Amino acid sequence: MPIRLATPASRAYAYPLLIRRLLQTAIAAAPAQEIVYRDRVRHTYGTLNERVGRLASGLARLGVEPGTTVAVMDWDSHRYLECFFSVPMMGAVLMTVNVRLTPAQIAYTLNDAGAEVLLLHRDFIPIFEAFRGQVRSLRKVVLIEDGAAAEAATPWAAAEFEQLVAESSPDYAFEDFDENALATTFYTTGTTGDPKGVCFSHRQLVLHTLALLCACASPAYGQSFRHGDVYLPLTPMFHVHAWGFPYVATMLGVKQVYPGRWTAADILSLRAREQVTFSHCVPTVLQLLLAEAQAIDANPQGWKICIGGSVLTPGLARAALARGVDVFAAYGMSETAPVLTMTRLQQAPTSPASEREVETRCRTGLPIPLVELRLVEPGSEVPDASSLAEGELTVRTPWLTPCYVGKPAASEDLWREGYLHTQDVARIDAQGYLQITDRLKDVIKTGGEWVSSIDLENLISRHPDVLEVAVVAVSDVVWGERPHVLVVPRPERGKDLTAQEVRDVVVTAVADGVLPRFAVPERITFVERLEKTSVGKINKRALRDQYGTDVDRSLAPGPCRPTVR
Repeated sequence: MPIRLATPASRAYAYPLLIRRLLQTAIAAAPAQEIVYRDRVRHTYGTLNERVGRLASGLARLGVEPGTTVAVMDWDSHRYLECFFSVPMMGAVLMTVNVRLTPAQIAYTLNDAGAEVLLLHRDFIPIFEAFRGQVRSLRKVVLIEDGAAAEAATPWAAAEFEQLVAESSPDYAFEDFDENALATTFYTTGTTGDPKGVCFSHRQLVLHTLALLCACASPAYGQSFRHGDVYLPLTPMFHVHAWGFPYVATMLGVKQVYPGRWTAADILSLRAREQVTFSHCVPTVLQLLLAEAQAIDANPQGWKICIGGSVLTPGLARAALARGVDVFAAYGMSETAPVLTMTRLQQAPTSPASEREVETRCRTGLPIPLVELRLVEPGSEVPDASSLAEGELTVRTPWLTPCYVGKPAASEDLWREGYLHTQDVARIDAQGYLQITDRLKDVIKTGGEWVSSIDLENLISRHPDVLEVAVVAVSDVVWGERPHVLVVPRPERGKDLTAQEVRDVVVTAVADGVLPRFAVPERITFVERLEKTSVGKINKRALRDQYGTDVDRSLAPGPCRPTVR
């Protein structure tokens, strides 16, 4: 039997893991460090600390108290960072609103979360006007003018953000409370049904921050985030706490740069001016930045960029490495706060990058500290102790959402047998690297075999004339499903790319034993763009709806008879 801890002294301090602990380290160690917002604001961590107190005092004057949900609709800014701390430090709940949803969806999420106070950037007034009056719980709106003069009267606004902060005391008394208290909530961007709310406690977010910091500090050959870096997020702060990196950046006490509403040219200019060294984004954003850098001859050399949200393809990784970007992949979900794995090189990088190095950078990665990964047979309940070669990924770690808010049936399905089921199909190799091979709903089941859409996408992305690629399942009366390949050619060189060239890439891989013969596609469509979700992921559901019609068997040989050269 384990030995119990000795009875603590009557005055021993329990030290609850609260979000304010992440701020106090930076205030003690780096009070003069800079926080930058575009070309408009430049202040210090000391000012951040003062403004966090002022914001809490101002919100308290508006009736915010422990348990109140405060929603934010803002661009990525120093204000958002202040909300990341001030609102949960009060014992209130921070709701980060996905501003890319429709007005009806935003109204649904605000109602579902019971938001009582809304901090609203002036750019989103038209969206707010579209659903104003539909949010039953909403009592107060604080308008964020962002330095601009008011364009019209807003009688529904209880205060203006900067005025509220300026007129409030910096000496708010942040008290201790239960570390398991709810800190944040936001809504997943599923492509079917209403958005689902996930939530996280103070304890969970502190542990996630510590584990992510440890993972970022450990790589020997780059792929890191450490003291001396300059941080600029390219993942929206409304999306899973900007992957938790603002909390890591603050705890480290590094210089932080927030871009507001941006274009690729804005980011490259800001990056050069402020000497940014670390960012994170989805592949689509990296693609935009590389294209803009080439167009204006910008130099992104030395920029470390972590890619998540969608697969980092070898083609995109090579393009980034060729311009001196230290690019690498990470993996997680809204339900996992989010980071579960990050990749890192085990050997020094080469120039040009070897095939092995590119493959390593594109892997889903190694589990960060405190993450337990297991594989199960798809549709199974209990992880298989024999370690399957491939299966659905399930996970345990201290920072997983305990439920979908108000959805008990979906919550029980998410947490079958005490493991969070990701619905991602994966492999784990002998070195412990995780590789996601597909979503359960995106695996193509053809002729009794499974074909990974991600494997096909990775392979085709290596063609130098391919900018983006997505593979979706097409209903087929003979084979059940077949792969349909959607290709966005590179604008500068892909105009002559043919379907046969794309097909030959797969045929060659089949001949080399890399892919099964069932993977050879009959249908290849060239498109100008791929449909994306509100957070920049390729929207497979929309693509299936648009392109998932039956294959005409008279057009091409079946999957059992590929033409192999």
